[in-house]
Amino acid sequence: MREVDELPCEIKQEEHIWIPMSDGTRLAGRIWRPVASDTEPVPAVLEFIPYRLRDLTSLRDSIHHPYLAGHGYAAARVDLRGSGDSDGILADEYLEQELADAEEVLAWLAEQPWCTGRTGMMGISWGGFNALQVAARRPPSLGAIAAVCCADDRYADDVHYMGGCLLSDNLSWASTMFAYTSCPPDPEVVGDRWEEMWRERMDESGLWIDTWLRHQRRDDYWRHGSICEDFSAVECPVLAVSGWADGYSNAVFRLMQNLDAPRRGLIGPWSHKYPHLGRPGPAIGFLQELVRWWDHWLKGVDNGAMDGPMLCTWMQESMPPSTSYEERHGRWVGEPSWPSPHVRRTRFPLGQNSIAQPGEHQDARPLTVSSPLSVGQYGGKWCSYNAPPDLPYDQREEDGGSLVFDTEPLTERCEILGGPLLDVCVEVDRPVAMLAARLSDVSPVGQATRVTYGLLNLTHRDGHDDPKPLEPGVRYQVRLRLNGVAQAFPEGHRIRLALSTSYWPLAWPPPEPVRLTVHPTESELELPIRPAEEADELPTPLFGEPEGTPPVSAKQITPGEQRWQVSRDLADYRSSLEVIKDLGHAHFEDIDLDVDRRVTELYSWVGEDFDSVRGDIEWTMGFTRGDWAVRTSTRTALTSTATEFRLHAELDAYLGGERVFSKNWDRRIPRDNV
Repeated sequence: MREVDELPCEIKQEEHIWIPMSDGTRLAGRIWRPVASDTEPVPAVLEFIPYRLRDLTSLRDSIHHPYLAGHGYAAARVDLRGSGDSDGILADEYLEQELADAEEVLAWLAEQPWCTGRTGMMGISWGGFNALQVAARRPPSLGAIAAVCCADDRYADDVHYMGGCLLSDNLSWASTMFAYTSCPPDPEVVGDRWEEMWRERMDESGLWIDTWLRHQRRDDYWRHGSICEDFSAVECPVLAVSGWADGYSNAVFRLMQNLDAPRRGLIGPWSHKYPHLGRPGPAIGFLQELVRWWDHWLKGVDNGAMDGPMLCTWMQESMPPSTSYEERHGRWVGEPSWPSPHVRRTRFPLGQNSIAQPGEHQDARPLTVSSPLSVGQYGGKWCSYNAPPDLPYDQREEDGGSLVFDTEPLTERCEILGGPLLDVCVEVDRPVAMLAARLSDVSPVGQATRVTYGLLNLTHRDGHDDPKPLEPGVRYQVRLRLNGVAQAFPEGHRIRLALSTSYWPLAWPPPEPVRLTVHPTESELELPIRPAEEADELPTPLFGEPEGTPPVSAKQITPGEQRWQVSRDLADYRSSLEVIKDLGHAHFEDIDLDVDRRVTELYSWVGEDFDSVRGDIEWTMGFTRGDWAVRTSTRTALTSTATEFRLHAELDAYLGGERVFSKNWDRRIPRDNV
């Protein structure tokens, strides 16, 4: 990324801003704005997230907020209630209180003498979610939003559940927020009350996974904050962005299809990152795009920000399987609308372990599979954070425990854009079962690179609101939509569909082993084919070089460590996937603060004992300045039986080496057709 030292506007930074809420709570903020805004007001752009602006997001914030300020905006970064140095308690994500606070923050910004009264919201992940949710509430000052790596549907397309299946990221993410909500505010900012605030957070923030596990179907809890309940509520312009390695690319398609407001969509090859920091590459000059977006919608500049295709996507070329890519080869293509007139949804009948050509129905006997629990150990994360190696590896070992259907070697290049759809006739021998479907690019030498996948809890076959147990031996015609993707399959390669009854540890297994029967003659795979001759290929380079302002100085005292390790003991058949993300020891020079962060995730099982499946997550976080030293340790363990989930959690906090807080949780939560 190119560091930009000279900007169009001279800027000032205002630290330790306190934004008052109507109930007396103060939220901590930092604002970058042009010096000239004292006499020449500018629009304001808000990023509203819980990740500690003073330290943990300070490096990222320093790259893009001063950049926006230098182009004529008041860029505001505010910590949610109960996070960072803000007052209060953070008890869950996207609560009514959070969204009401956001409206008050926007109103406060609009009323400042240095603001024109026009505001925008931007953010990645949490900040993208609440930008969409606040847009649906239509605060009067909000002129546009930029939502990156987020979703319109909190139940069906977030970190918690996928196709009605419980994601292991539900445990992982809950454990992350368990650790973050246990962190103290900074005494240099809040003064002597820091310890009282810290203890209140640890005592009252709660164990969020307990709540999330008590809502295993789509109910009012998940409908709150899901703008897909009423797309028409969003009236301001929306820039929606994601990446193919991210967990949220599907939402961009839906937003383009269903919003009535002006909108643009962008999907690159990236993981869960802003595109100017995007990996796998190529990263793009996203901050330039943001400035153009805000200039058009908040300043009324006629700059062509809405010219060109509605949706730009990175058409990925075939590459060998890898758990980490520096760059994904490909090109930009554009769609005038979504659904696109360039995409032809084409149905391919299934045959005897084969994918036939359209119209070529083949006689095929029923096929059965009962997948081992090991299918899924090379599946990577539901959402890649570019924490190598978290992308899926060669799928051949996974395919060994699956039903496999292959095309003949392709006689010409094939490109797809959108979500493949599996229309399949199945029967099972248990009342609760899951179906995992994977689409892979198989090279002439046999390597299988996973292109996309989808999950369906078969009790949710008629919807997520009211799951119904299956009747063993009864045939069901079900539809499973795989994640959207843009992918080219070269001539000579094969397209493979693989079906399994488990995909652990990406998703929690069903209560007991399942034997699934597929009837190929009543099943089809629908591919969204984008013929090359109709391709609306965009000029290269479409975007500028990635750039941003120089990051704050943070010295890495000790290096971090990132590791994924699959192991299996053939003596007792114990298997595990261990994930380590250690960010090392860093010193933030501007605030003289040392920070340590480390998480270990262990997903384990024994043989084919479904009751042995468990996830263990342990976080440690430490903050040190001179004689002030605090450390928190959180541990979360999730196990299950055929009838319930069992949850155990621990939180211990230390001040100067002495334990000053300890709390344990034990919960039993009935399984609801999961």
